[in-house]
Amino acid sequence: MRSRPLTHGLIVNGGRPALLIFTALAHSLAGAAEPGGVAPLADNSFLLEEAYNQDAGVVQQIGAFSHDVSSRGWVASFTQEWPAPEQRHQLSYSLAYSRGAAGSPSGLGDILLNYRYQAVLMDVWAVAPRLSAVFPGGAKVGYRGFGLQVMLPVSVQLTQALAAHTNLGGAWVPDGLSGPYHGQWRSLALGQSLVWLVIPRLNFLGEFLWTSTSRLERGSTSSTHSLLLSPGVRWGIDLPERKQVVVGLALPLGLGPSAGDVSILLYLSLEMPFWDPEAGPNKTSAAP
Repeated sequence: MRSRPLTHGLIVNGGRPALLIFTALAHSLAGAAEPGGVAPLADNSFLLEEAYNQDAGVVQQIGAFSHDVSSRGWVASFTQEWPAPEQRHQLSYSLAYSRGAAGSPSGLGDILLNYRYQAVLMDVWAVAPRLSAVFPGGAKVGYRGFGLQVMLPVSVQLTQALAAHTNLGGAWVPDGLSGPYHGQWRSLALGQSLVWLVIPRLNFLGEFLWTSTSRLERGSTSSTHSLLLSPGVRWGIDLPERKQVVVGLALPLGLGPSAGDVSILLYLSLEMPFWDPEAGPNKTSAAP
């Protein structure tokens, strides 16, 4: 059974919407089988996306919670992914709620509606570009405007025990808000990770994420940058009726422009069959 963002952006305040929106989504995608019939975890990264859509008939729920140690702010996100109706096409939505430090805005951030296309799915590599519509959540958090986001995840199985994932993406919000002022948001994101498959159900991760956000407002441009290195671990638990739970823990550390930032990230994923792929989405999947 295959395993699965976000991204979201689990370590942000109101001044860094790009990180929130990219990493709230960074919680997606599938896995390759190992000898012996045990499929390793291969779609449960924390800050990055892995280039595997949901299997036909399998729906995934992903929750994440990040606590900023220094500011004491936190962000909680939820993503749900649906095959549409098979693995080649995937639909999902992502929500994020943040509570900033004293004096910072709190509330529901940007809402994303996502489409991903499984362009390549081979034994050793996969590509799954994503297009997302961005909607304001109503609180003074995030871009606070309508826009678009794109992401290109590429996954490569380097060896039987080592996988690499690369993300390149951007966002554009032509008329967002910062405080009371309207302006244009533009963001870029670049991420790279390595996953060590110690055993199929226990993996160690090292994720690197850089984001840059520019805002054009009243004739002037301001920019913010973020750089994170996040070591983490994930553990998969197989349940009856082809269900699977994955729990994870990571420690995102700020580097360069983000030096001094330290967060604790908790991750929880549940995959469960909603229909039998042989029968179609109108018939509920039966236990094997």
